[in-house]
Amino acid sequence: MANQLTTGPGLLDYIRHVSLREDDILRDLREQTALLPAGSAMQVMAEEGQLLSLLAGLTPARSILEIGTFTGYSTLCLARALVPGGRVVTCDITARWAPIARASWERAGMRHRIDERIGDAAQTLADLLVTSGPGSFDLIFIDADKAGYTRYYEASLALVSDAGLIVVDNTLYFGRVVDPTAEDQETVAIREFNLALRDDPRVDFSLLPMADGITLIRRKRTVE
Repeated sequence: MANQLTTGPGLLDYIRHVSLREDDILRDLREQTALLPAGSAMQVMAEEGQLLSLLAGLTPARSILEIGTFTGYSTLCLARALVPGGRVVTCDITARWAPIARASWERAGMRHRIDERIGDAAQTLADLLVTSGPGSFDLIFIDADKAGYTRYYEASLALVSDAGLIVVDNTLYFGRVVDPTAEDQETVAIREFNLALRDDPRVDFSLLPMADGITLIRRKRTVE
């Protein structure tokens, strides 16, 4: 059996040539975001956005929660995959990038499917548990401050439906998780999250060595 391939520029170009379906709206948003400070590092890869759309369609998702909006690329990918009448609730600590996001959502005709929440994500999740109730989201995408991942994960377990999916981004964190000299807060938080998830008997999961590490999680199903 072959080991994991190293995805160099040539292979990545090939993958994009044969599999990426990024339209002009998404491409323009990605290119605009790349011009922002740390924009390329903070935005999901185009391939990841396409994967999110596929996962949302497979669920199939009527209600999606996104923790971390930024310029709204992944939000748009998720909104497009909703079943008719569905919604994406997306939250971010700041409204700084919201105008960029809204312009692309409007251009794509998806603005009506997206419910923005600005503020501390932990409080937003607590409010949603009260207003929407437990198990009210079919898919939850976590892509926010890494130090908050454990809190967001626990809140997500309460909010995700029994057959739903939690997707967590940046779980390899630029490869820093295996660098013994990396002791910054966010790297340490990702290491701790990964280890805690490994030992969590409540869920099944898989960490994909794609992009910056993508972890898929679902509640364990009870066998009667």
